[in-house]
Amino acid sequence: MQDNSHLLSPEELTYHLGVCALNGRKSQKIIYNSFYGYAMAICNRYTNNYEDAVEILNDGFLKFFKQINHYEPDYTDVVSSFKGWLRKIMIYTAIDHYRKIRRHRIVTGLNSRVHQHSLAHEDAVEKLTYKEIIGAIQELTPVYKNVFNLFVMGGLSHEEVAEQLYISVGTSKSDLSKARKQLQKILFKQNNISPGIGKEPNQR
Repeated sequence: MQDNSHLLSPEELTYHLGVCALNGRKSQKIIYNSFYGYAMAICNRYTNNYEDAVEILNDGFLKFFKQINHYEPDYTDVVSSFKGWLRKIMIYTAIDHYRKIRRHRIVTGLNSRVHQHSLAHEDAVEKLTYKEIIGAIQELTPVYKNVFNLFVMGGLSHEEVAEQLYISVGTSKSDLSKARKQLQKILFKQNNISPGIGKEPNQR
């Protein structure tokens, strides 16, 4: 869909924003359709596929409709002022989406282990915040941190990790397993959770 925001005059935009503040569905639809192309162009810069871009866009518009009562034009150009505000919302939504994906990768990486834990431990990992997890990763032994970042967060295969770090594929797999165990211990210790995952891996 193309950017049709120019079809709304400043007066029309002001009117529909006012109705949106009263939860007017028709005006919400008009705003959505009018600025769809503009917002989608922003979302496309922060993702690699259409589905994610649409998810970001819809989440962004949902935030916009919830926050509309707080919107005040920054300057006399009503349309440009609104575009600037909408742009900020879409960018922040895209960043949140990216963080959510990274956090999911990390949690999935933590839960992909040989030793199975109880459901209580699974729930404990799921409840950890993105900031807590990223902070714990920084505490990993350097070698383990490199492998974990490349494999779990970077999405590389063990063959690619081995090539990047000049190690064998077997060493990459071994270091990743040790990184997961060490990271679990760090996270569980920080949150006073008993991990029960065996001995501390030998540090390198």
